[in-house]
Amino acid sequence: MTGIKAQGEKKLVLASGRSHPELAQEIASELGTELVPTSAYDFANGETYVRFEESVRGCDAFVIQSHPAPINEWMMEQLIMIDTLKRASVKRITVVSPFYPYARQDKKHRGREPISARLMADMYKTAGADRLMSVDLHTAQIQGFFDGPVDHLMALPLLADYVRTRVDTDNVTVVSPDTGRVRVAEQWAERLGGAPLAFVHKSRDATVPNQAVSKQVVGQIEGRQCVLIDDMIDTGGTIAGAVQVLKNAGAKDVIIASTHGVFSDPAARRLAESGAREVVVTNTLPIPAEKRFRNLTVLSIAPLIARAVREVFDDGSVTSLFDGNA
Repeated sequence: MTGIKAQGEKKLVLASGRSHPELAQEIASELGTELVPTSAYDFANGETYVRFEESVRGCDAFVIQSHPAPINEWMMEQLIMIDTLKRASVKRITVVSPFYPYARQDKKHRGREPISARLMADMYKTAGADRLMSVDLHTAQIQGFFDGPVDHLMALPLLADYVRTRVDTDNVTVVSPDTGRVRVAEQWAERLGGAPLAFVHKSRDATVPNQAVSKQVVGQIEGRQCVLIDDMIDTGGTIAGAVQVLKNAGAKDVIIASTHGVFSDPAARRLAESGAREVVVTNTLPIPAEKRFRNLTVLSIAPLIARAVREVFDDGSVTSLFDGNA
């Protein structure tokens, strides 16, 4: 059976939704297996249908689905896949969501608002998931929303090891786009040989989505190469504004490094015109050809996810994968 990899008495099944088949196939290749054959399509009214074409009874199942736009469609498909596996008598279901859906709605900023990130975790659990795996959650507290094991993988080693080959480590400063990312910036600085830190002060109106204003940089960056880090880039306005703040403060050049390239319009244009020397992201989300630009570098997250899947399947340790020290 092509979609199932056996080890002793244990059987691993790797299933994928339709949102990012290239990443799922990379993960399967890293594991030396294939994706379980799946029929999935939409009815005329938008309802989603899923059926697995092989028996999965007693298997350890991993359901891969990233969440680009339209995020609600792909979330629903993943929930249906989980329910399908549960009703097909799998032994255990692990949700693999490289980009966790609704991660920015992790708390109430004002009254009468939802905590949608918690709702997503509840929906996963209700559908039948036993375990959750994701990469660089927007906030660490989301781990506590899911009632079961959560494997919070870190892309920092992958990104930082690449960026280290692109800068002079004796003349580099790690820049956080706000005070909330300073802890991650410290890990970056350590990875880059003890680089100094800076951060960009910005303001945000809670009533206006996708808009923040970068105002000034705190820290010494004049004449230095700057690595501007963030967990995700959506419309690109904040990060492009931060590049201009750094340039105006005398930065020699700027490299942007981010895990999740959401790239909602007009992000590609903003990033291409921002003045950054290079924009480095991973492929947790698909980036279509029309959103790629000359100075964009996309690194594959597949080896990291495949290693985590293997450790979970083998009942091994994934600690080194989610503490940034891999």
